[in-house]
Amino acid sequence: SFSTTASRPRFTKIRRQFRIWINGPGSVYRKPRPGQTNYIQTKNEAFRNGDRPFPLNPQFKSEPVLDDRARELIWEKVMRNGETIKAVSAELGVDIRRVAAVVRLKEVEKDWIAKGKKLAKPYARAVLAMLPTHSFRRDQRNEPFEPINELHVHPYTTKQIFWPTSESRHFTRADAAKAFHSKLLSPDERVPHPELIQMEKEVLQGRPLLDASERFKEAVMESERKAADKELAKAALEEKYTTHVNTKRFEFRFKQINSENVGPKGRARSAVGWRYGAPYYDRSKGEVKIPTSVP
Repeated sequence: SFSTTASRPRFTKIRRQFRIWINGPGSVYRKPRPGQTNYIQTKNEAFRNGDRPFPLNPQFKSEPVLDDRARELIWEKVMRNGETIKAVSAELGVDIRRVAAVVRLKEVEKDWIAKGKKLAKPYARAVLAMLPTHSFRRDQRNEPFEPINELHVHPYTTKQIFWPTSESRHFTRADAAKAFHSKLLSPDERVPHPELIQMEKEVLQGRPLLDASERFKEAVMESERKAADKELAKAALEEKYTTHVNTKRFEFRFKQINSENVGPKGRARSAVGWRYGAPYYDRSKGEVKIPTSVP
């Protein structure tokens, strides 16, 4: 037979211990502290823990996030003042990708406001109140938010090679890049802000800082203009070879392809269906997975 009587609530030992702790010494962690973090404090810490939310994982640190005023300032500089993304990134010390993401999300937010959609402002304020935040002051010198000109480790540079060179020859970073791969650019060319390096060189050569800053802004504006023109040309070329067929519900797009362009081994990445019938063998048994040749 079946019973409709509610089951008796049972608490495990760990749950009972948690209830005792949260009603006792852990009661200070029930609510966040206004304007600061309220992470769990271990017994061995003499000072308040402000950046490690997990006591059992002390290597993890909570990084600060941009507050709403900082995001609004970034959007205003790019969209209203017409400053380039690179210039804003260099001025405020925010990564280029983060600046672009802030501008995109701010545009979505303002579009929702214009359409009368409700925003989860109380939730956003509550989350920001529990996290370390970073803000910027308008028309003042601010502390950088994060490193903006760092390089990720390129896969070509992870291998060990022995490259003979003359002792009387000046071996530059460009030469080192070519030693790893013939098409690998030097670090000065791969950094997100190569214009900053050029500006620092000009300052070291005696050019006034204000003049060098103006030349930097002109250089980043020209760089972004070239990048935009390149994207427009790429989109125009794609549109040229695409046929659009509109229906009541869908838009079909057709492109001319050549099934013979599959590369010398039949597995060119630009070919249609290049993966079909050609599996990877990197996880198969007996395959040689160590480098068998060096450049």
